[in-house]
Amino acid sequence: MASLYAVKPETDIPIEPIPAPESVAEVGVPRTVLEDLALKTLHIAGSLSQLELAAKMRLTYGVVDELCRRFRTDQLCELSGMTGNVPQLAITSRGRARATDLFALNQYVGAAPVSAESYAHMVRQQSVRNLEVHADDVLRAFSDLVLDDRMLKKLGTAMNSGSSIFLYGPSGTGKTSIATALSRVLSVDPVWIPFAVEVEGQIITVYDRNVHIQANANISQSHDARWVLCNRPTVLVGGELTIEMLDLQINPVTKFYTAPVQMKANNGALIIDDFGRQRLRPEELLNRWVVPLDRRIDFLNLAGGKSIEVPFELFVVFATNLDPSELADAAFMRRIQTKIKVDAVSRQQFHEIFRRVCSDLGLACDPDVVDESIDIIQNQMKEPLRACHPRDIVNQIRWAASYEEREPCLDRDALLAAVDAYFVTDSDDNHH
Repeated sequence: MASLYAVKPETDIPIEPIPAPESVAEVGVPRTVLEDLALKTLHIAGSLSQLELAAKMRLTYGVVDELCRRFRTDQLCELSGMTGNVPQLAITSRGRARATDLFALNQYVGAAPVSAESYAHMVRQQSVRNLEVHADDVLRAFSDLVLDDRMLKKLGTAMNSGSSIFLYGPSGTGKTSIATALSRVLSVDPVWIPFAVEVEGQIITVYDRNVHIQANANISQSHDARWVLCNRPTVLVGGELTIEMLDLQINPVTKFYTAPVQMKANNGALIIDDFGRQRLRPEELLNRWVVPLDRRIDFLNLAGGKSIEVPFELFVVFATNLDPSELADAAFMRRIQTKIKVDAVSRQQFHEIFRRVCSDLGLACDPDVVDESIDIIQNQMKEPLRACHPRDIVNQIRWAASYEEREPCLDRDALLAAVDAYFVTDSDDNHH
């Protein structure tokens, strides 16, 4: 399941609205697509006012009035009354028969789609390549992580490429935390996401409430409601990623399409975590994305084999604990502009991470106990200091305290018990 990591902007942001279309011609999609959608919507409700129908389709009253006049002429619906000056519509038996046929073709009901051309234009306008990332932006986004200035500069420079980054290094060094923090650099800049896109008469749903978080912003009431103002999206996929998830997915029952993960991540970030451990082979993914990473366009397949072109305007983060040279050839690695190794932390960083973890969990942090934990990890366990160790050790201490029905305390005995439970040791190795 794709996951979202995003932060809502702290203040309202005035946003330039997309003007709402005032006629069927201005909507930008074939009239038949709108008529079919309106009739299916009316069929489900049975009876609606034109204002209610406009709200459900996220179109203006004028556009819906134009559609309904045609319906009444064709005897697909009839006037059942008035609410003030607003007509109340009821679907006729002829309309129901027509709607039933339409549902057999596809069952999409909801916001009217935008055109493929409008979608491509908007995505290009909102490209992550147009962002300028500065030191203050990076410091804000990474404030909860302990990283040195050199690492922060590398990450900020990579963000300005608006392209891709390869994070590699041993397990537990914080690659996923760094990847998700990168999304917070983008999060304060909202973008428009369409509910759906129409291509060749087919509907592709894009907006996903599990992925797109609506931005806290002042939006004009006259904006085109087919678009949702959201924080720049961040989609995270891991070992569950398959080659099928990178193409349009059609539901055999509803018969409309769902956008693939990279299309949902457009204008934001896509994090491929644990790269190399997916069910698809690394070279499959890399071959699939040679063109998109290079040319910023992607090709998706409709049922029947027709291919459509969509923008590929996102920041891609690959995170892996495998050897990069064994995952990708030189030609592909050249297309990933920045490669950053995330390695063990220093003694000073380990102390600071430990202090923050204890502070978050309300524990007193004894520097002498932290020093002892460092000595045990490095000298007895022969392990490098990893960013994950402080929280994992403190969690062991908390769980043990909960079991023993006492308050957790970071002392030497608790530390030794936590280390003993956490690290893999030889049976004859006793560090007590």
